[in-house]
Amino acid sequence: MVAISPETITRLEGDRTHRARLVCFVLVAVLCASSLLSLGWGAAGTSLSRFLGDLLAGREIALQDRIVILDIRLPRLIMGILVGAALAVSGAVMQGLFRNPLADPGLVGVSAGASLGAISAIVLAGMLPAAVSGFFGWYLVPVAAFVGGWVSMMVLYRIATRSGRTSIATMLLAGIVLGALTGAISGVLVYIADDSQLRDLTFWGLGSLAGSNWLKVMAAAPVICAALAFAPLLARGLNGLALGEAAAGHIGIRVQKVKNLSILTVAASTGAAVAASGGIGFVGIVVPHLLRLATGPDHRWLLINSGLLGATMLILADIVSRTIIAPAELPIGIITAILGGPVFLWILLHNRGIVDL
Repeated sequence: MVAISPETITRLEGDRTHRARLVCFVLVAVLCASSLLSLGWGAAGTSLSRFLGDLLAGREIALQDRIVILDIRLPRLIMGILVGAALAVSGAVMQGLFRNPLADPGLVGVSAGASLGAISAIVLAGMLPAAVSGFFGWYLVPVAAFVGGWVSMMVLYRIATRSGRTSIATMLLAGIVLGALTGAISGVLVYIADDSQLRDLTFWGLGSLAGSNWLKVMAAAPVICAALAFAPLLARGLNGLALGEAAAGHIGIRVQKVKNLSILTVAASTGAAVAASGGIGFVGIVVPHLLRLATGPDHRWLLINSGLLGATMLILADIVSRTIIAPAELPIGIITAILGGPVFLWILLHNRGIVDL
């Protein structure tokens, strides 16, 4: 019997490596252009060209330009890149793990658990001892969201793992149940919240990058960057899982190890992203599937390109959210839902054979 390497699996439908490489270069260029647009476009009307001209010429930069670009737009841009890449790469990993193009990080309960943690911190913060709330400060909500996501992931992992083997089907069903339970508890907390807390809960639940600053970036960046750097190492295993678990084991893939590492990667990246920006939907579903249609299922390129496209998508959505009704701002989750909802419906119909590509 001749062993088949996971890399040859992606060539069965035609090698699209050159196209994937080209798409990667294009996405890098688009991401750079989107970043410059994000830094230069906003309600404040600050000129990026003037800022860069003063910086390069060694002149003193105007106070407004320095505050708007360096303290407001730049950390917001970096947070958008981190969150968008984290959600998209997590979606690509989950779709490869479940072997289902409609899989999403929310299926494993991370988003639901993180949301419950954040809601608990917002509503119950006044009941905490002053020493505790003073120690965490504004970190309280992100820390609570991150802990909530990790607790949910660990509960699901314990439920789905028996004798050292993790059942993906059991984890999926348990994630649905846990999502319903955390949603019910969140509903109780929302019911007892006061008016000011309700506004915070609504804005956070819909997702936003409005509160981004350098402290939040420094808190989220280590976890997200570590997960993004590790994700490409899962590419070979995810390519092998495309044949099924039994076949992947026969060609040398350590299936259980790939499952465990994929779950931990998704938990870390999604938990940190939700903690930093709230609930932002559809990025994890839409981005990997569109790239899979364009460049094929090879995770060696799919994971990298998903991070680039996810970051670009969130940056552009953020530009729309903060300029469409300026000086007011729409939660970014509304923008991604408006754009991603129809695309998700198209994906669903395509997978049922109704939409002809």
